[in-house]
Amino acid sequence: MIQHTVAFTLVHASETDEEREFLRTARETLTSIEGVQDFRISRQTSQKSTFAFQFSMVFADQATYDAYDGDPRHVQFVQTRWIPEVAEFEELDFVAYEAAD
Repeated sequence: MIQHTVAFTLVHASETDEEREFLRTARETLTSIEGVQDFRISRQTSQKSTFAFQFSMVFADQATYDAYDGDPRHVQFVQTRWIPEVAEFEELDFVAYEAAD
């Protein structure tokens, strides 16, 4: 299982119609792609980070993640919304850590 996360800040001012529209479109678009599980949008509360939001989603395996990454809906969202509307971001992908005894 892969947890795909991306923390980001938008070019839009906080609590604006543009911000809400971006987040609504992201939810609708990304959750329509097969294999996306447990999609969540979170708002940053810590003063220790410059990022305002986080998307988090889970994929069953690498093949499912790769299919999502190449899906035309994801590619179009990145090109038409993400690139022009995201000021900065950091992407992190995690798999469960199994410590050796």
